[in-house]
Amino acid sequence: MFVVQVMAKFPFQLLIKPVWPEKQTEILSCTALLRVIPGRRQVYEAKWGDRSVIVKVFSHYISAKRHLKREWRGLSELARRQVSSPAPLFYGKTEDGQWAIVVEKIADSSTALDVFNKTTEKTAKLDLLVLVCKELARQHKSGVLQKDLHLGNFLWQKGKLFALDPAQMHFLSGQVGRKKSTSQLALLARSLAENDAESIERICQEYFEARGWHFEKSDEMFFQKQLIVHRKRGVKHGLKKCLRTNKKHLRLKNRNSIAVFDREFCRGAEPLDFVEQIDALMDKGRILKNGNTSYVSRLAWNDQDVVVKRYNHKGFVHSLRHTIKKSRARQGWLHAHWLRMLQIPTPKPLAYIEQRRGFLLWQSYLVTEYVEGRRLYDFLRDDKTSQEKRSMVTQQVVELLERIGKYRISHGDLKHSNIIISEAGPVLTDLDGMKVHNWIWMYKVRKAKDTANFAVCHFPAVKTTSMPSHGKI
Repeated sequence: MFVVQVMAKFPFQLLIKPVWPEKQTEILSCTALLRVIPGRRQVYEAKWGDRSVIVKVFSHYISAKRHLKREWRGLSELARRQVSSPAPLFYGKTEDGQWAIVVEKIADSSTALDVFNKTTEKTAKLDLLVLVCKELARQHKSGVLQKDLHLGNFLWQKGKLFALDPAQMHFLSGQVGRKKSTSQLALLARSLAENDAESIERICQEYFEARGWHFEKSDEMFFQKQLIVHRKRGVKHGLKKCLRTNKKHLRLKNRNSIAVFDREFCRGAEPLDFVEQIDALMDKGRILKNGNTSYVSRLAWNDQDVVVKRYNHKGFVHSLRHTIKKSRARQGWLHAHWLRMLQIPTPKPLAYIEQRRGFLLWQSYLVTEYVEGRRLYDFLRDDKTSQEKRSMVTQQVVELLERIGKYRISHGDLKHSNIIISEAGPVLTDLDGMKVHNWIWMYKVRKAKDTANFAVCHFPAVKTTSMPSHGKI
């Protein structure tokens, strides 16, 4: 069976009887497994005689043939429209009856995403994005529309780009329209920092020039709206990874607890020890708050200065409600990741832990990095703070509030003690009540409460308009 071949040592031989073009059985030597999607497909690097190729074996028991045909038609259509992509060679069935497609291997190549992530220089990153924008413009002019557009779907080889994943493309009878093109350009621009206006403007100009269009004011407004939409969607997709084991996170589960750790936080240590000793560690630390609802302590673990917030058990009904709603620690963990993905400063989340009694959530813990700094209230009323420094920090806080308003985020408990002024600038803390709103009317209600709470502190430079309203996206 094929499953044995998947587990076999490399290289192994794979026999394929071509269906198109019809010819004798071909023998390929598979040298490496590049990707596997369980139950759907395996992707191999292989040798076909002296030629390096890529083999995709489709294993879904119902949809395999349909997936293969869609891939083959996509590659053939790209070639017909003169869009650079790996050349389709043949397709057929393996010895055990699974469908397989063979395409050329682009030598000495990497995905544009890998190149982008490995590049440290801002100028080089921008040059790569400009190259991708021009290639995207060529695709759009040819009527090729990627349903799943991202840098990983472009193969880079010595300054030339090749289109990948043709099964996720629409092929139109004419060119891609202006609005859809602008939306896809915004999706690509999501890779750039939000405050990098110069680079964002550059890729817009390059794309529109490649299409023979002028970048109008209306185009810019639509682009900015779409950029917010795509960033929010990207964050929602990224948050799913924060709850499971992956390259950045480690999820642990036993009969009494569930925990997710940042891998860097627990590197070289035993995270289960931390879970089991957390109450004792908090008691030995510096107690910052000891209330009925929560208990907060600053402590050191694994040579790191951290803050742990415990959300206390308050009875059966309280536990049942948070079992259904999910724990406050889990919500705080996700909220912190949400803000950081949008490049909004907040203490780095390091772990969250849920303790359970049977099916009930009993109490939970949120672990974040400790940020050195002063509360905004104390900073502004310090006589030693110069007027110049006070004005600069005030402006930074205004910009911070504008940024969370841009994404329709309400804090829920916005007050001076929840903004820490660090060496790097203001940092937003205590995200328990944070909400991300889909509807403008709900955001306005929550924003009004945030503004009212903040105004009580008599912050002189923040007006009620500093948290802007944005229409429904």
